[in-house]
Amino acid sequence: MAISIAPTDRVFVLTGAGVSAESGLRTFRDQGGLWEGHRVEEVATPEAWAEDAARVWRFYSMRRRDALLAQPNPAHHALAALEARLGDRFFLCTQNVDDLHERAGSRRLVHMHGQLFQSRCEFHSPGAGACACSQPPFADTALYETETGIARCSCGGRIRPHIVWFGEVPLDMDRIQQEIARCTVMLVVGTSGAVYPAASFVRWAGPQVRRYYIGPEAPMNASAFTGLILANAGEALPDLFKVE
Repeated sequence: MAISIAPTDRVFVLTGAGVSAESGLRTFRDQGGLWEGHRVEEVATPEAWAEDAARVWRFYSMRRRDALLAQPNPAHHALAALEARLGDRFFLCTQNVDDLHERAGSRRLVHMHGQLFQSRCEFHSPGAGACACSQPPFADTALYETETGIARCSCGGRIRPHIVWFGEVPLDMDRIQQEIARCTVMLVVGTSGAVYPAASFVRWAGPQVRRYYIGPEAPMNASAFTGLILANAGEALPDLFKVE
């Protein structure tokens, strides 16, 4: 099967954890929702941060170590190559927090769940009201594994991962909705269709949009797609596109 892309097409791509998993990065689902005996809610929620910031940072420090060792796979490279051909007619939204898309060459993308190699002040949040810190997120590859080792912002707040935790609002939603509204082809790659709002994107697209899913198993929202390509993304994507 080949997906034809005409000169007038605009392509919106959503990638999920399955793409990173093909580079050897573990996912919450793969671990049964546990990390060293801890539930996901104990390492990836605002409540977890308030209860034990050091535990949260140990988890994200581990994820930083793993991501630094991982390499982009053929799926990352295929999407970067498609972007190179389409230019501004291509947009990538990823649920993944690693930097493998960027390392493969992708540039027109947003990380709706944040970025692993960025940090921010715990008070830098739309919901922080008058106490909000004005310092923006910043590049950070440091490992923080003890309470005393957690860096501090100039305002005195602790530095936290620039990650959207469960219960927080995904990033760049206005931009994402704009790109969905003007796309003519939607590709959803390596995501289960179980995490919202990303699972809704395929239904937000207009009726004229051709919608394709690529992954080894059918997603929970399979009925919303024009076609399903049940294969690993790294196997399917390199030869999938016919750009006119």
